[in-house]
Amino acid sequence: MSGWLAIAGLGPGDDRLVTPEVTAALAEATDVVGYIPYVARVADRPGLVKHPSDNRVEIDRSRLALSLARQGRRVVVVSSGDPGVFAMAAAVFEALEAGPPDWRALDIRVLPGITAMLAAAARAGAPLGHDFCAINLSDNLKPWATVERRLRLSIEADFAIALYNPRSASRPEGFERALDLLRETCEPTRVMIFARAVSTPDESLRVIALSEATSGMADMRTVVLVGSSATRIIPREGRPLVYTPRSEPA
Repeated sequence: MSGWLAIAGLGPGDDRLVTPEVTAALAEATDVVGYIPYVARVADRPGLVKHPSDNRVEIDRSRLALSLARQGRRVVVVSSGDPGVFAMAAAVFEALEAGPPDWRALDIRVLPGITAMLAAAARAGAPLGHDFCAINLSDNLKPWATVERRLRLSIEADFAIALYNPRSASRPEGFERALDLLRETCEPTRVMIFARAVSTPDESLRVIALSEATSGMADMRTVVLVGSSATRIIPREGRPLVYTPRSEPA
C-alpha cells in the first residue's frame, strides 16, 4: 500500500506561516481534499487533483481522502490553522474508526499548523501567557447547553479563553449569549481582544474592555480572546500590548 494521507494545517492565512513540513507534503501530493476556500489556497500544478467540498460534509470528505489513499494516491487533507483544533484531524479519525479495517494500515500523518488563537495572541502580545482554554461557540455539533456550561466553568476557573466561531449569519444569537454570561460573571474591565483575519490583508485587531464589547464586533473570521482576571494591558503609542503574567500569588 504505497499511498499516504497527511492532515495538514495551512495556518491563519499568510503563506509565510505555513510550515515547511506542510509545504513539502503539498509538493508531493497527488490530491488535495478540503473545504472550498482552503483548497483554493493551494496553488494549481500539473498532476495535482483538487477535491473542494462544502463545510458541512467533513465525514464524507474524510472518507473520500481515506479511499483515495487506499488506492495508492498521496493525499493531503487541508484545514486552516491547526488540523487538530476544531478541524479535520478528528473528522478523519472518526471516519477511520468506522470505516473498513484495511484503512487502518494506511500511512496517516497529522501536520500541525499555527492556529488562529496563537496568531491572534502573538499580534496582541501574550494574552495566553498563563493557563488558557479554547471553546468553539458553534452549536452545530453539540447543544448550546454544553457550550454554556463549558464557558461558565472556564470563567469560574479564571482561564484566559479563546472563543472560536463566535457568530455566523445562521446563529447570530450565540455570541450575544456568551457576552451576557461574561457580563454576569466578570468585571466590566475584563480585557477582550477581537482578532479578525489575522495575517491576511483584511486583518483587524481591537483591544477593548468587556463593557465595550458588542456581538456585531465578531463574525466567523474572528477569534475572540477573553483575558483572565490577571490579564494586563501595557499602554503605549499605537496599539497596546496585552499579556497574562506567568504566575499568580499563592
